[in-house]
Amino acid sequence: MLPQDLLIDGIGRSQEVAHGLVDELDAASLNRRPTDEANSITWLIWHLARQQDVQIADLAGAEQVWTRDGWAQRFGLDLPDESMGYGHTAADAAKVRVDDPALLTGYLDAAVETTCAYLRDLDESSWDDVVDEDWDPPVTRASRLVSIIDDAAQHAGQAAYVRGLLA
Repeated sequence: MLPQDLLIDGIGRSQEVAHGLVDELDAASLNRRPTDEANSITWLIWHLARQQDVQIADLAGAEQVWTRDGWAQRFGLDLPDESMGYGHTAADAAKVRVDDPALLTGYLDAAVETTCAYLRDLDESSWDDVVDEDWDPPVTRASRLVSIIDDAAQHAGQAAYVRGLLA
C-alpha cells in the first residue's frame, strides 16, 4: 500500500460520514443551526469540501472545482467566490444554505474526486517538497495533505455532532 492510498481512504471516510448525514436529512434540517452562533450541517460539509478544493488546487497549481465547474454559481451564495469558510462570522456562516441536499453532496463528491485524482498522480519524490515556508518548520506537501484529511475528518465529526443536537 502506498501513502496516498491511506490518504484516499481517509478522505473517503469523511465523505461517507457526510453522505450519511445529508442522505437522511432534508434541506431545512441541514440548514438549521443549533444556535445563532453555531454552524449548520450544510456549512460544515460545504467547508469540508471547500477547504479541500482550495488547498488541493493550490498544491496542484490548478483552478478550484468551485469556480471551474460552476459550483459557485449553482450554490448562488451571497459570498465572494473565494470564500471557503475560514474566518467566517456567524452572519457569513448563515449565508451558506442549500435548497437541494444533492447540491451539497455533488460538490463534496467533485472535491473528493479531484483530491483523489491528485493523490493518485502524486510522485513519491514530491512528498518532502516544501509548500509553505511561512511556518517553523516549513510545511511539506505530505504534512499539508495530512492536514487537509484531518480537517475534513474533524468537520465531518462536527456535522455528526450537530445532527445529534438537532434530533
